Amino acid sequence: MSTLEEKKAAVVEDFMLFDDWMDKYEYLINLGKELEPLPEECRTEDRLIRGCQSRVWLDARMEEGKLVFRADSDALITRGIIALLVQVYSGRTPEEIAADDFGFLEQIGLKENLSPTRANGLVSMVSTIRQAAKENAR
Repeated sequence: MSTLEEKKAAVVEDFMLFDDWMDKYEYLINLGKELEPLPEECRTEDRLIRGCQSRVWLDARMEEGKLVFRADSDALITRGIIALLVQVYSGRTPEEIAADDFGFLEQIGLKENLSPTRANGLVSMVSTIRQAAKENAR
C-alpha cells in the first residue's frame, strides 16, 4: 500500500492530466461510479454528513489499528468527491489522518471550482473524516 503522501501526489497528478474543469468533473463522476455502494443498513441518520446539500453517508470503523471508510451519496459529483476522500484516507491510522492538512484538495483546486453548496459539503466531509480520526486516535 502506498503512503498517504504518495496517494495525495497521485491524485494531484491525475487532476493535472485535465486542463478543463468539465473533464475534472467527469473524472470525479467516474470515481463515484467506481465506489462500492454502501449497504442500505449503513445509510443511517448517524452516518449522514451534516452540511451537505445532497445526502452523503460515511461509515468509519477501526480495523487492525486503521480507519476504514465506506461512503455513498445520492448525487453524482458529490459521490465522486467522497470517493476521492475515501480512496486517499481509508486504511490510514487515525493519527495520520488527524495530522494531515488535506492540502492536496487546494492543490487540485477542488473547493474553488465547486458551487458554494458543494464547497460547503466538501468542508463538511473533511470535517467528518477528521472527527472520526480524532475520536479513534490513541
